[in-house]
Amino acid sequence: MHFLFNNRRLVVNVTDVCMLEAKVTHRFSEGEGFALATVNLDHLVKLRTDEAFLSAYLDQDLVVADGRPIVWLSRLAKRQVALMPGSDLVTPLCKMAAQAEVNVALVGSVEPVLKQAGAALMHWVPGLKITYMQAPSRNFDPTGAEARKILSEMAAQDIRLCFVALGAPKQERFAQLGRELAPSVGFASIGAGLDFVAGHQTRAPLRVRKLAMEWLWRMLGNPMRLAPRYARCFAILPGQVLSALRLRVTPRPPLDPVQDKN
Repeated sequence: MHFLFNNRRLVVNVTDVCMLEAKVTHRFSEGEGFALATVNLDHLVKLRTDEAFLSAYLDQDLVVADGRPIVWLSRLAKRQVALMPGSDLVTPLCKMAAQAEVNVALVGSVEPVLKQAGAALMHWVPGLKITYMQAPSRNFDPTGAEARKILSEMAAQDIRLCFVALGAPKQERFAQLGRELAPSVGFASIGAGLDFVAGHQTRAPLRVRKLAMEWLWRMLGNPMRLAPRYARCFAILPGQVLSALRLRVTPRPPLDPVQDKN
């Protein structure tokens, strides 16, 4: 499944959790880093107008589908991918890291959340080694001096997996810089994932998620902030449906690389 932005191709190149595990495990074993992004409709809206965000996304090594609309569009295009929200990937990625015996970092959110999330994850996943935590300053620049200092510290401490909880587009831009300055680190952009682990935010009940109504549950909890966001998401759906229908009748492109800049 892919999306076009000014003739540049953003590919959802990880189709399910089994493929993700294989790719991440291989990179751990080879000492290679990666950047993992979780694309959703809100990201597609931002990518249309934010050139720096688009550049960061096109530099991601692994992209999964975060949001049922992305999954539905993939089915319409006959390029089916599984639903893999970033919040649901935290524990599986921790298990991969524990099995590979690599050091893990938590970057983002606020210090109390990081401490509680770190304690919870190490309790849930035996053998997990979270050896670095950093809550950036309020006006954090994902490409500035503070970001570079964090990346330098992680590289020096042999961090191999970093959960980045900064929200889009900061987390993807931080991961983009990280691939340059800390190439052995795997960056997983997970949004509010650590807040959910720590219990500082509450996800929709499972039955609501199964009905594909998590967006409504979230919006009712914060309508002033989320109603405009979801309105912008719904506004691009007709165009995305048409694009999916066109893709349905075209030959299948290779899944890798993530992007085609030509």
